[in-house]
Amino acid sequence: MALASVTQEITAAAAAKAKAIMDEANAEIARINADADAKIAEMKDREDKKLKEAVERLNRQELSSAELESKKIVLAKKKEILADAFETTLAGLVNAPSDVKLVQYKAMVKAVADVIPNPKARMSVNDSFTAEDLGVGSVEKDSRIVAGLILQSEDGLVEVDMQYSTLLQTIWDSEIKAVSDILFR
Repeated sequence: MALASVTQEITAAAAAKAKAIMDEANAEIARINADADAKIAEMKDREDKKLKEAVERLNRQELSSAELESKKIVLAKKKEILADAFETTLAGLVNAPSDVKLVQYKAMVKAVADVIPNPKARMSVNDSFTAEDLGVGSVEKDSRIVAGLILQSEDGLVEVDMQYSTLLQTIWDSEIKAVSDILFR
């Protein structure tokens, strides 16, 4: 019986040692799993934060891009309106009745009287005013002129361009800043 009891003792000691080793191994596995879970959770939180930041950044970029595109569309429309206003105004001047043009042409001649006394006038082939009508020395027709006058001194050294397109462009250039400030603020 002594052998049986020694065998039992050895078996019990081995079982206890095996259980202790298994318990230690299970504790080590649990610790490794806990560390791994903590690292995974930390990595997931970091990646979730990066993802959230990336989504927010993309949303801001998309919003910014949409706002910029919207501003471009509005700006293009405002420019189109300005161009239409210019063309409409020019067309109104060009197509004005001849009695209105005559008054304007006489005012042009008067405006340059200090610079060019008794000027020659070049005008559109569509206008039918005489030198006497305008109060100038002579009148020439010029197919390049749409409306308005080009006034020259007798010797041709001094010339003042008073075509409607030139006058309107000059006014436009000097006033576009004020108009832009109103439209584009």
